[in-house]
Order: sequence, then structure tokens, then C-alpha cells
Amino acid sequence: MMLFPIQFTWPYGGRSVFISGSFNRWAELVPMSQVEGAPNVFQAVCAVSHGCHEHRISAVTLNQAMPRISEEDVQACRHRISVFLAAHTAYELLPESGKVVALDVNLPVKQAFHFLSEQGIALAPLWDNCKGKFVGVLSASDFILILRELGNHGSNLTEEELETHTISAWKEGKAYMNRQVDGHGRPIPKHLIYAGSCDNLKDVTLKILQSGVAIVPVIHSPSEDGSFPQLLHLASLSGILKCLCRYFKHCSDSLPVLQLPIYAMPLGTWVPRIGESSSRPFAMLRPTASLSSALNMLVQARVSSIPIVDDNDSLLDIYSRSDITALAKGRAYTHNLNEMTVYQALQLGQDSNTPYEMRSQRCQMCLRTDTLLKVMEQLANPGVRRLVIVEAGSNRVEGVVSLTDVFRFLLG
Repeated sequence: MMLFPIQFTWPYGGRSVFISGSFNRWAELVPMSQVEGAPNVFQAVCAVSHGCHEHRISAVTLNQAMPRISEEDVQACRHRISVFLAAHTAYELLPESGKVVALDVNLPVKQAFHFLSEQGIALAPLWDNCKGKFVGVLSASDFILILRELGNHGSNLTEEELETHTISAWKEGKAYMNRQVDGHGRPIPKHLIYAGSCDNLKDVTLKILQSGVAIVPVIHSPSEDGSFPQLLHLASLSGILKCLCRYFKHCSDSLPVLQLPIYAMPLGTWVPRIGESSSRPFAMLRPTASLSSALNMLVQARVSSIPIVDDNDSLLDIYSRSDITALAKGRAYTHNLNEMTVYQALQLGQDSNTPYEMRSQRCQMCLRTDTLLKVMEQLANPGVRRLVIVEAGSNRVEGVVSLTDVFRFLLG
């Protein structure tokens, strides 16, 4: 029996929110139904990391010789992975069943904020019913910018306006904020970055890396003019890496690079050792740092997460962009973000009965001696975008390796 994608809508706060779900990835693709529609940032340790691709680890610290990487082995590995990705399509990323979520651009920002929090997701594609197409993505970064705008003196956006301020209006205002306007002062429309169901995985990967986005919607249209688009999936580097791991796991012996420890290759962002200079300081925060400083650091340092450490720089937790949606609980976003600590913000998304020390279990960690294949397998798990590299025993933070780092290394 052939299963077909099911599209349905329901009213959410007087606006249209829709979900496409209960599908089979081998189903025939059918048209989509039309739907109705300023605090001190350096308060803690230091900031600003853009995903450095070089690091320094002394042989004395490691107590072992640095393994050598043959350039021939690296190129052979990159070639095989590139060939694999080019031979598979985005359609193969679709799970056998599941759901995808999209938001109407006319939904008020506040309601969108609450909806994403309730659904446990950090971003969703945006549907414009008037244009009959997907026009963008609403992400956790938007909410961070909105909260910073609310906290700015003289902001044009008030808490009351969040009740009626639509996603469309916010996107237009964001364009003015970023001075993305044409010669007539009109906002320059941004084109949605997406993938077709038949696009190969190498092209999808490069599209994600080059655009700096976390996901790209996989959209299918049965018409040559692109009308009646259907949202099939949200493609991420994690899903693509899962395909790679599944294929290469049992033949990794033929790719020696995958068996090397991560400290032996130009991968990730590392904490500089004593006596070593670094032009890219590593971002960390204490749990007592203000939430405002954490949000500013995420934006200014262009990182997706910040390790939360104790006085010995041992990992306690991690604050990510996606954690911003937890502020929807109890309208916490209306509080003074300078007075709320990172610890208090993280508690919003956790069981209040769970000891703070135990919450570090949600942090995904690895050791510098872990092989590249092991790190890849950890990063291939849903929702994992980076691993904090810690010292064995003390959990002292030594660095961070992300999905982006891995793919930039694998694809050269």
C-alpha cells in the first residue's frame, strides 16, 4: 500500500500553523495543499571564536608522539567521501515516517516563540500564503536578536508589540536593522536557501557550509514553475553525517584517517595552552554570568554554543542558541536579562528536581584521543551539533569540535 504525505492545519492563537506529517519516504510526491493562512560580554572568561581550523597541543601535555597524517591518505579519504555524497540524494535523508513543521509569516512573533518551545524545535521554515511559497526560516537567532532589541535603550519594539508584531514585520525590520535595503530604502528580499529532493548530498552539504545555516528545507514541486511546493524534510549536516557513518563504519580500515585521534588533525577550536598565543580566544562562561552577556556573546562571536564552566574550567553545562526557546516558559523573556544568570536560564529547560551537577549529562563530550570516526558517530546523533573536548577525569574544557568542522575537513 502506498502512503501519501498528509497536510493539515489547525488554528493557533487565531493564526494558521501547519504541519506536514505521517509520510513514507518512498511515497509518491504530491502537490502541497494551499494553507490559510549591553552588558560586559567578557564577564566570564573570554569570547569570540569563529571555528578555527588550527590548534596547538604540546607533546609534553599529551605525553605521546603526534601521529603523522599522510597527505595521500587525507586526499584518498576526501575523494571517497566526496564520491559517496555525490552519488546519493537529499530524498534519501527522509525518515520512513515523521513530521515537518512550518509557520505562517503572518503569525505573531510571540506566538511563534511559544509554538516552537512547545514543539521542542529551534527553527521552522516560513510559508507565505499570498506568494504561495516558502520564503525563509525563523530560528533561535531571530529570538536572540528580538530579545536584544527589547533590551536596547530606545528600541522601537516593545513587549506589547510582540502580541501583534508578525514574523513578516520582524523580518522586514531586521533587514532595516542590518541595512539590507536598496537605493530606494526598501528591504532587499532574501532568497530562501533550500534543496530539491533530487539534489545530491555533496551539493546540499556545500550549500549548508557556504551559507552558514544550520539546516536547509528539502522542497519538492511537481511543476516546472515551482508552484505548489511541498516541504519534505529539514536537511542538516547531522543527517548527512549519519549516512556517511552508516556506509563507512564497516570499511573504515581502508580509510586510515578515520582511525586517527582528533588532536592529530586540523579540526575544531582549541583552548590555547600556557605560553601559546592565539588570535582566536576561546569562549567560555561561568554559571553566574548574566544571560544578556551570553546572548551578546553568541551573536558577536558567531558561535552556536558556549561551554559553562566552574572556576577550574571544568565543564558544567553548555548554553546554545536553541536554549533561547526555553524563555517562553512563564514569559521569562519579559524579565531583565541582565539580572537573569545563565544558570537560571538553563533551569527553565530542565526538571527543577534534577541536581545542577547532573545536568552536564546533556552536554555531549569527547576526548582529544577519540578517533575521528568515533567523533563522527557521536555528531551523527539527532540534535547534536558539537562536542566539547574535555580532559579525562577532570572534565576540564580543552576545545570544541562541531559538525561544520568535520565536514570542512572531510571535503577540504
